[in-house]
Amino acid sequence: MEAKTRSLTKGGEFLIRETEAQDVFIPEEWTEEQRMIAQTCDDFLKAEVYPKLDALDNHEEGLMESLMDKAGELGLLGVSVPEEFGGFGKNFNSSMLVTERVGAGHSFAVALSAHTGIGTLPILYYGNEEQKKKYIPKLASGEWKAAYCLTEPNSGSDANSGKTKAVLSADGKHYLINGQKMWITNGGFADVFTVFAKIDDDENLSAFIIEKDFGGITMNPEEHKMGIKGSSTRQIFFNDCKVPVENLLSERGNGFKIAVNILNIGRIKLAASALGASKEVANKAVNYANERIQFGIPISKYGAIRYKLAEMAIKIWCTEAATYRAGQNIDDAYEELVAGGMDSGKAKLKSTEQYAVECAILKVYGSEALDYVVDEGVQIYGGMGYSAEAPMDRAYRDARINRIFEGTNEINRLLTVDMMLKRAMKGELDLMTPAMNVAKELMEIPDFGDEDTTLFAAEKKAIRNMKKATLMVAGSAVQKFMMTLAKEQEILMNIADMASLVYITESALLRAEKLVGLRGEEATSLQIDMVRVYLNQALDQVYLHGKEAINSYAEGDEQRMMLMGLKRFTKMDPYNVKDARQRIARKMIEENKYCF
Repeated sequence: MEAKTRSLTKGGEFLIRETEAQDVFIPEEWTEEQRMIAQTCDDFLKAEVYPKLDALDNHEEGLMESLMDKAGELGLLGVSVPEEFGGFGKNFNSSMLVTERVGAGHSFAVALSAHTGIGTLPILYYGNEEQKKKYIPKLASGEWKAAYCLTEPNSGSDANSGKTKAVLSADGKHYLINGQKMWITNGGFADVFTVFAKIDDDENLSAFIIEKDFGGITMNPEEHKMGIKGSSTRQIFFNDCKVPVENLLSERGNGFKIAVNILNIGRIKLAASALGASKEVANKAVNYANERIQFGIPISKYGAIRYKLAEMAIKIWCTEAATYRAGQNIDDAYEELVAGGMDSGKAKLKSTEQYAVECAILKVYGSEALDYVVDEGVQIYGGMGYSAEAPMDRAYRDARINRIFEGTNEINRLLTVDMMLKRAMKGELDLMTPAMNVAKELMEIPDFGDEDTTLFAAEKKAIRNMKKATLMVAGSAVQKFMMTLAKEQEILMNIADMASLVYITESALLRAEKLVGLRGEEATSLQIDMVRVYLNQALDQVYLHGKEAINSYAEGDEQRMMLMGLKRFTKMDPYNVKDARQRIARKMIEENKYCF
């Protein structure tokens, strides 16, 4: 097993440990079988989804269900479902690849992701054998469609405050469910719902598997939304809905834990989906820039347009590097846990939970990268970008939900830091020793020793320094605020953005380094350009986030020393980013597509 040859970095450890290029997976290593799965997804979108986007947005009766049926026949709904339940039993990164390729499918991508992710996984991971045998084969084939009912009118980010109630019947055979759920994706056509409710006056939610045919279920009409118009989104009401006691999912009071763990998976998969959408928009933007003639030449000849194309490519490539690095970490952790004797279902949950920090980072970064890409896509199209006749209109509107889905980006930023600090307090992650070492280093004279001139030596040093900057700010903020740090949301978001920049930049560098090993430096020159442009931007952004945080709580000598340290940790030799962007854009323009 390849996992045995890789050294595993634990979740959140990227901030305090160096990772070797040989220990990460890069997308250039997909197997032939995985490439074929990806091609199947591409072909499906071209043949079945793209020609019907308007009909989907108009909720043509039965269309989404029929597309889901066809996806089920191709096996796209059961890629990571074990073979014993009618799936293909592929690893986590393979399921991520499907999510990415289908991610370009607008509302269809939302329906498929909701079904295969939050719809199917709670039963697959938390169900008992009878529940899994009953539901999973039908969900994997697409015979039954799934939805997930967590959000309520007054409980969004604060999911555990839901008011939906479950009461055991007098004969002890059923729970009677009463309550209201909203923003339920696939609500209009789902056959099976995972519903979260509190039994009696429990503090924590419990989860139930509810079939549409149980009765006591009514719905409001389809919601009219800014984007993803073709995605079925309904309010659902449960009125004395009778649920057999055997349909309690996992244990009583375990619902909140189920919700949190399933959301971890949803977050990293949202990054993959946003990645697929970004690539498709970049393709269209390059095509249009090559075709649109202004002042006698294609607009792709202009530097301002090339800047946009190159920035799209850089953000996409870096998102991809980080997303599949984390996906492989989850796969490797799973293999290790199973080898250690853990049950497969528990190991799947534990491995994703281990990388919850990375999942939160990727959700934020992937959704914001897509937002940049679609925004500049509209700009490249100019007036046509604003026309509903051209493709950027739908891409722009559909992208906006991703910063709200699966926990808002604000919540995910706060969670990034919160989860790291909680792990540090439990002794799972030693953040304080390296943070104290950085504080000591501030008092010392900088080392101006001989510079290492090997390829990527300067970049690796810069990333080590970015980690020091992040640890310095996080460590001093913890010391300053102690138990009240959770209230300092602006500072926490500064630290989260610094940590995110470290993770994304390091992932991109490791991908380029591994690629040089596979293909040689000359063949990887444009990927090296991408890493260097992104690193230069990341250093500036780490400096700005760090400065903002330090200035908000430090003063006097302490402030001066930390700001000097921050400047030192974010310094790098000058680099001509303009020429690098030109080279990247020229390659895309030649190939007439996103080609990295």
